[in-house]
Amino acid sequence: MAWGNRSNITTLAMEFVLLGLSQNYEVQLFLFVLFLAVYLTTWLGNVIIITTVITTRQLHTPLYFLLANLAILDITYSSVTTPKMLWDLLHKQKTISIPGCMAQMFFFHFVGGASIFLLIAMAFDRYLAIHKPLHYLVIMNQKVCMRLVVGAWLSGLVHSIMQVSMVIRLPFCGPNMLDNFYCDIPQVVKLSCEETYAVELWVVANSGLVTTSIFLILLMSYTVILLKIRIHVTVGKHKALSTCAAQVTVVSLTFGPCVFIYDRPFQKFAMDKAVSVLYTMVTPMLNPMIYTLRNGEMKGAIRKLMGRILCPGRK
Repeated sequence: MAWGNRSNITTLAMEFVLLGLSQNYEVQLFLFVLFLAVYLTTWLGNVIIITTVITTRQLHTPLYFLLANLAILDITYSSVTTPKMLWDLLHKQKTISIPGCMAQMFFFHFVGGASIFLLIAMAFDRYLAIHKPLHYLVIMNQKVCMRLVVGAWLSGLVHSIMQVSMVIRLPFCGPNMLDNFYCDIPQVVKLSCEETYAVELWVVANSGLVTTSIFLILLMSYTVILLKIRIHVTVGKHKALSTCAAQVTVVSLTFGPCVFIYDRPFQKFAMDKAVSVLYTMVTPMLNPMIYTLRNGEMKGAIRKLMGRILCPGRK
């Protein structure tokens, strides 16, 4: 019997069936081309940012160091789910083993959590740059920047372990249909044949409420920073406003969908898949565009880099 026709699994089967975004083959081909373009654009945009920051001496500052690390996280985050989704769009059998599902959830929350904590570090960087301009480079030295990045990765790791450790112990012996294109906790928990109220409460508290609290704190912090820029900053005001506006946009694109998905009971909503596409594929693609389009210094450095690549003999 084909997996697509099974309604139940046993502990020996060890597979989930991913229903994906569509059951229509023509639609799946269109989505494959569309999301392949999105994925390649994500890689291209973020690799350009990383390469530009590494090769441009003027960009060897805390702000761009953190931005390059965010680009690395965007590439990694998109790669956790997109390759598997692209593969499934071309195949009728869309299955994933339970260990593979748990691994995908682990890395999804690991990298996603690291991204959230890195955005906190970037907000802290802007706060110091505006409120402590004379001491900024002393405080945000290379050692501090490295600690912030390592701290973001470690925080994401702890967050993921706390989340997945609650799910990995659940028994799965009932329905095996995951109504999504990747494994995530809200859908997987509902497939357990055990009472999951405590797990759902833990995930909502750990992901939903914590994410919402951080989002609100960041928005208030950026509001204070923007007011400070508007009232007190005279030199470089436009650059400071553009940088902060870009970070606010990225923060909203990152946190908004997370709040929608995790800060509520595990119930199915019509917009769930669209929101999942937004924060797993679209946001990692948009982040480099947002930072590049609103940052004249970055645009100038990218133009010089492209010039050196396309015309190697030109100085």
